[in-house]
Amino acid sequence: MGKKIRDSWGSRLGIIMAVAGSAVGLGNFLRFPVQAAKNGGGAFMLPYFIALLLVGIPLMWIEWSIGRYGGGLGHSTAPGVFQSLWRKNRFIKYFGVIGIFGPLVIMVYYTYIESWTLAYSFFSLTHKYAGITDHVSMQAFLKGFQGLERNQFFSSISTAYVFFLITFVINITVLNYGIRGGIERFCKFAIPTLFIFGIILAVRVLTLGAPVSGQPSWNVVNGLGYLWNPDFSQLKSAKVWLAATGQIFFTLSVGMGVILTYASYLKKGDDVALSGLTAVSMNETAEVILGASIIIPAAFMFFGPVVIGNIAESGAFNLGFVTMPLILNKLPMSEIMGFLWFGLLFLAGVTSSVSMAQPAIAFLEDEFDITRRQSVMILGTTMFILCNAAIFFLGKGVVDELDFWGGTFCLVLFATIEVILFGWIFNINKAWEEVHHGADMNIPGIYKYIIKYVTPVFLLTVLGAWFFQEWLPIIRMDNVPAGNRAYILGTRVVLWLIFLVLVVMVKLAWRKRRSEPYTEKVSDRRDI
Repeated sequence: MGKKIRDSWGSRLGIIMAVAGSAVGLGNFLRFPVQAAKNGGGAFMLPYFIALLLVGIPLMWIEWSIGRYGGGLGHSTAPGVFQSLWRKNRFIKYFGVIGIFGPLVIMVYYTYIESWTLAYSFFSLTHKYAGITDHVSMQAFLKGFQGLERNQFFSSISTAYVFFLITFVINITVLNYGIRGGIERFCKFAIPTLFIFGIILAVRVLTLGAPVSGQPSWNVVNGLGYLWNPDFSQLKSAKVWLAATGQIFFTLSVGMGVILTYASYLKKGDDVALSGLTAVSMNETAEVILGASIIIPAAFMFFGPVVIGNIAESGAFNLGFVTMPLILNKLPMSEIMGFLWFGLLFLAGVTSSVSMAQPAIAFLEDEFDITRRQSVMILGTTMFILCNAAIFFLGKGVVDELDFWGGTFCLVLFATIEVILFGWIFNINKAWEEVHHGADMNIPGIYKYIIKYVTPVFLLTVLGAWFFQEWLPIIRMDNVPAGNRAYILGTRVVLWLIFLVLVVMVKLAWRKRRSEPYTEKVSDRRDI
């Protein structure tokens, strides 16, 4: 029998762009400004950068390293990678299921939200919302589009569903062409394009000149100050530290199993140290430089410090789909500015959503010898059915529930498991050698101790605090409206079923692997 040829990246630039694309998403331009503004402004940035240095960057190096290591043994997903790190433990592979489950849960709702940005790009060019001048009407426009209410703007959810279908087909098409021909090719186009769009928008906002509101103090300098001037009293709040750490997880896509899968297609001698740091740098440029220079300063100049505080508290959706269209409507060439804004978000969204699908596709390919096309078809059919729950039950809290389990809890839990595996079970000396194999830079020695001690303690503390403070109210659904509880319970049942199906699939895959000699798997390692 001939050895199956695994997919691979076409270039070093390709893998960096793909990992950066996974990290650069809606959270950089919508979630980050909101989190920073409502958590102490500049004071938020101190725990943010501490979490980046002590958790984000170490986890990025860990995931690049264990992904490349597992890929050399024929594994592209967390169950196989975890098993290769701890071969004597036959249960550890089941913990790796989280690295497939988490991204799938996020993709269920993320693809739908991503489709809103495509729709609003079209609405901007066609002047669909051009005549709306106040928050109440723009909010009604968004709710009508989402199908949450019928009004003068939309009579049904059909428009939103059409744009969801288009977005879904785009995602499946990119995935169908594989790692090199699909994901890499798309990210090489999308990442530079969205950076160009972001730079144009940031320059336009920062050069607005005289206060557009007529209020002298509502200027771009004070707008930046609103975001960056620190309120150090906020540092006493654990909530600010948890929010900053959560943002690092969300923005870097660590703890998902996505980067691990991407790195599995590297060759043994490929650099992971400098490449991983480069991907982090690209993401932080998009988030800290561009993301912080567009929404908050613009909103401050048009609405002032009081209203902008309320806008930040109202959440990322209102900021991105209500406030920004109102602001862009007031600028020259508003339809072009609107297209650039929502086009940027759409490209960022697609590069992230395709990365979330890849672990499940790779699992089907590697463990069941299913072709790429068949794997994409199976995943696409399953995800299409699940996505409809996010679409039609948006107003029932289903998206928030999916976001908590897939986009918060699973991320921290998975990251905690992999850092303990890498630093303790695999052995930190062996791990340090693995990170530096083929490296184009020497990682500062202090990170050897950070990876072994600081990062796991940090993550265990976050998990412990959550279990101590939050788990019982969440399980009891204390903060869920009575009318939504049946939908939330149904969502949890479906999530458990998905997780159990994945566990059974892992069990079946390893039962098949037992009949294959281990030496054959080792021979698949790519040392060139």
